[in-house]
Amino acid sequence: MKTYCLVVQYDGTEYAGFQIQPNQRTIQGELEKALQRLGPNAIRIAGAGRTDAGVHSQGQTVSFRDDQLTVPVDRLPYALNSLLPKDIRVVESRLEKPDFHARISALEKTYRYQIYQSEFPNVFYQRYAYWIREPLEWDAIRECAGLFVGCLDFAAFASSGSNVKSTVRTMRQVTVDTEGSLKLLRFTADGFLYNMVRNLVGTLVDVGLGKLSPEDVERIMASGDRRLASATIAPHGLVLEKVKYS
Repeated sequence: MKTYCLVVQYDGTEYAGFQIQPNQRTIQGELEKALQRLGPNAIRIAGAGRTDAGVHSQGQTVSFRDDQLTVPVDRLPYALNSLLPKDIRVVESRLEKPDFHARISALEKTYRYQIYQSEFPNVFYQRYAYWIREPLEWDAIRECAGLFVGCLDFAAFASSGSNVKSTVRTMRQVTVDTEGSLKLLRFTADGFLYNMVRNLVGTLVDVGLGKLSPEDVERIMASGDRRLASATIAPHGLVLEKVKYS
């Protein structure tokens, strides 16, 4: 049995998220449907991240096992892209060790949140960036972003609906890029809780608007109480940028 790994890009606007759901269009569902046409076996894939409805991917990784595919591994992107909708594209394929699993084997993931700042929204960014007209205090955002780096309990930024054993994660890096009108916030960690990045960004935006201070953010973090943090920001600005493996 061969273990396959694919790197997938997608625009998540028209999908109910990555994970397969009854009577819903999902990224996983479209990929599995395309794979089914390349061999006799029904294939179930695993994704590195279960992105929510409206969230995009630049470097989602999926894995699956099969021994009956009719297409060589190096030709899989071409074959799959001819069967997939135009807003999903396989950009890399390879064989991995038998025990490889896209989620379990991941060492770290990087998510990017895109904020567009201007007097008016930009039609070319409206599917991929969250528009904020009001000026943001980016120095304050950078200061608070540093509070999220380290091995920390992110319970205050985990939305309900996740049954994880621990809310502790190691955030390796948070960067804030403010060059130009498109602002980028990047989060790299060994793992993320449900809606964690969107909750962190929502809180950082409130810092930038002067609604919260760095001291407020420290208290929210220490409390572990999701009700004290800011609202979950919109999904369309979020991109799964890359997944790192050994």
